[in-house]
Amino acid sequence: MVVVAVMAVVLVLCLGFTPITLNSFFEGEEAETGLGLRSCGAELAVDGVADIKGLKKPQIDNAAIIVEVGNKLRVPPRGWVIAIATALQESTLRNLRVAVDHDSLGLFQQRPSMGWGTPEQLLDPRYASAKFYLALQRKAPGWERMRLSDAAQKVQVSFNGSLYQKWEPMATALVNQLTNGAASGVSDRFGDPARCARSGEVSGAGWTVPSVGKVGSGFRTPSRPTHNGVDVIAKRGSPIFAASAGLVVTSMCEAKPGGCGQDGGVEVKGCGWYVKIRHASGLSTLYCHMQTQPLVSVGDRVNAGQQLGIVGSTGNSSGPHLHFEVRLRGVPINPLPFMTARGVPLGYRG
Repeated sequence: MVVVAVMAVVLVLCLGFTPITLNSFFEGEEAETGLGLRSCGAELAVDGVADIKGLKKPQIDNAAIIVEVGNKLRVPPRGWVIAIATALQESTLRNLRVAVDHDSLGLFQQRPSMGWGTPEQLLDPRYASAKFYLALQRKAPGWERMRLSDAAQKVQVSFNGSLYQKWEPMATALVNQLTNGAASGVSDRFGDPARCARSGEVSGAGWTVPSVGKVGSGFRTPSRPTHNGVDVIAKRGSPIFAASAGLVVTSMCEAKPGGCGQDGGVEVKGCGWYVKIRHASGLSTLYCHMQTQPLVSVGDRVNAGQQLGIVGSTGNSSGPHLHFEVRLRGVPINPLPFMTARGVPLGYRG
């Protein structure tokens, strides 16, 4: 416990944040000191899909060092999430001192023979973290909006780069626990409290606002129990953006009768012109009632904030708006708390 407290004090001094009380990382232990960034979202974890309590203290310490170095280098919190997810895949956040693949060493399994540094340097978690961040900025322009695995793979050039993606929920939860919510929002300057992302900004969790407008009909309300999403009331022709990076799995017209050549109505069935995107961790998002054919096609990889189409009123619609859904393993969930927990509340204008 003394060592954990020392680590927390060192981090507060290095990062310049105000310490606050957090829930413990470990079962049965008392709350520890964290770093004072307020979360835009009400929840620090990611909807319960990431359990970090199984991690040991050395793994937590290494994650804290990755955050510390990222902050010193002025890398935004999204970079901390990418770096921790990469280290989870490469070493499960253990500073591996014996090469298990060629001459790979340390948190990120960097290789001396590939120019990353000497074996002694690569076994210093701060040095290894700094090398990762510098390579991320150099090799992956636009990494803030990329799918996590795509950004990590540009740095690591792994045999199977898709494996990094599965660690995103745990990495996000770790960053949020260590910083009290830095991944659930954005900061204008380092050390500032995290705030909710405005339109066009991507939160540390990798999400952005899909459309700017007031929130209308809600999720499965008493008057509309089968309404599986949230309506964002926006002007006709307003842009619709991908809420997070992913793969387009549907891009089509669904409107009977009449098709999508004109506005729909309450008697029309279907989403009109719509897009569905598959994200990591069993998540998918749905964007309905576009005015015209979507700008993306099935099989396209999209980044957070990439335009998908424009607001319209095709399909089962009584006026221009975006019907936005979030699904977890195919089951619709309420988008309002989900998006707020990721720092991008629907209807927020800043």
